[in-house]
Amino acid sequence: MRKTLLAVVIIGLLVSCNQLHSNEYQADVIIYGGTSAAITSAVQAKQSGKSVIVVSPDKHLGGLSSGGLGFTDTGDKSVIGGLARDFYHRIYQHYQDSAAWHWQKQAEYGNTGQGTPAIDGDARTMWIFEPHVAEQVFEDYVKEYELEVWREEWLDRANGVMKEGDRIVSITTLSGKTYKGKMFIDATYEGDLMAAAGVSYHVGREANGVYGEKWNGVQTGVLHHDHWFKNDISPYVVPGDSTSGLLYGVSAEDPGVYGEGDHRLQAYCFRMCLSNHPDNRIPFPKPGNYNADNYELLARVFASGWRETFRKFDPIPNRKTDTNNHGPFSTDFIGMNYDYPEASYERRKEIIKEHEDYQKGLLYFMANDVKVPSDVREEMAQWGLAKDEFTDNGHWPHQLYIREARRMVGQHVMTEHDTFSESEIADPVGMGSYALDSHNVQRYVKADGYVQNEGDIGVKPKKGPYKIAYGSLVPKKDECTNLLVPVCVSSSHIAFGSIRMEPVFMILGQSAALAASLAIDNGVGVQDVSYDALQKLLIENKQVLSKP
Repeated sequence: MRKTLLAVVIIGLLVSCNQLHSNEYQADVIIYGGTSAAITSAVQAKQSGKSVIVVSPDKHLGGLSSGGLGFTDTGDKSVIGGLARDFYHRIYQHYQDSAAWHWQKQAEYGNTGQGTPAIDGDARTMWIFEPHVAEQVFEDYVKEYELEVWREEWLDRANGVMKEGDRIVSITTLSGKTYKGKMFIDATYEGDLMAAAGVSYHVGREANGVYGEKWNGVQTGVLHHDHWFKNDISPYVVPGDSTSGLLYGVSAEDPGVYGEGDHRLQAYCFRMCLSNHPDNRIPFPKPGNYNADNYELLARVFASGWRETFRKFDPIPNRKTDTNNHGPFSTDFIGMNYDYPEASYERRKEIIKEHEDYQKGLLYFMANDVKVPSDVREEMAQWGLAKDEFTDNGHWPHQLYIREARRMVGQHVMTEHDTFSESEIADPVGMGSYALDSHNVQRYVKADGYVQNEGDIGVKPKKGPYKIAYGSLVPKKDECTNLLVPVCVSSSHIAFGSIRMEPVFMILGQSAALAASLAIDNGVGVQDVSYDALQKLLIENKQVLSKP
């Protein structure tokens, strides 16, 4: 009996070792965020022998990787290493079980990925997956590594970051909980901890002249991809009559001068998981504030002969999709997110709801409105929200695609020159390879009186995969010496357009944790970590630092 009681006491002490007092918790590494990068950071910190607490504003872990983005932006898969590759290996293992194929047989699945087979048997990885499968992998990490995760804990952005000199001592959430640590990692899409800690950052597009770039700033007249108006379409309520007012979604503002910087952001959207299986689909709901007039511009696009509605219904297992933006008027809610990065939590919730209403209304319009061609309506009738996904959120994704918010201005700013391998990166902590990809930023009226989109850019790195600098993860030394930022990295708008892919965030999250561990072990700030020592650890942990 005494032995049993002693064991219970010991276990209780072990469980509570990170708790100082009521509502006060302590660990070597405090990670703020619930994204894929947050979880790879936490796993690596644990593997490095450090205590770690994940403070997540989200209920669901994994960010976009579990929030609908299942058609992975792989780029060159050979440079995806470490825990990121382990994640996709675990996805592969899941789908090797025949029980995973509930709504279709594996043989019926097309096995198509972005530039690579979805199921890569030779490498034992799988790059395409269902949202709930990805979320379970992240939850498996939490269980396997016994990660301490506090969910739905929102940073007190006004008063919740305590600093002593250039070091963060603790962060406090709106619920009153305080988390003390030696090192902090901001793994949010918004960079809220970074901003509250007084670290420099930028929102919007820099002028091309700032870093000597070509693809930054306002890009009027530059028309990449297929997300622009290829026919002359009037933006006015009464076609051709400027006095009748503008259609919904068209800005009256001047788009700006080519190459100049602005405050605008590339558009956000939800990556929707749809199903065409009769037993696993829910008809598209009609939003309570639905207004068919909001989609008149799309009706005119259809009337012009456009028929690419289903081009980005990308297939994922079990007769589902990762449905993304495609065309001049689609799921991207262009121009409606400019205030999101700096907005209050309350305003952000409003913006997220506005995006949800817009996309639900879009789906309902395409499935039901007589202005939509009958062949499109008939095809849309075969689709619905996947019944077995996002079951606690009305089958709607729990994560808005925050393609870009704040970007740190740190020790090194990644620019298009770095992504084109035109400059030397002496301290790589991972590699990127995807195209410099910015979605549209604004929809405006051209001088000739017709509508056009602006900001959509797609430029491939000139020399293939490129190195990402450690200096882009750390603030300037005089601002903060114990913070790493693997998501809102220090980069220009257009460089971030390539870096911002989920596999890269996982890579950088792991690298940030290795650097944090080294800084703790050597009693130095993150800017003074020995790169030689860091490089050795990165390689030992299977990160890829140069082209294979």
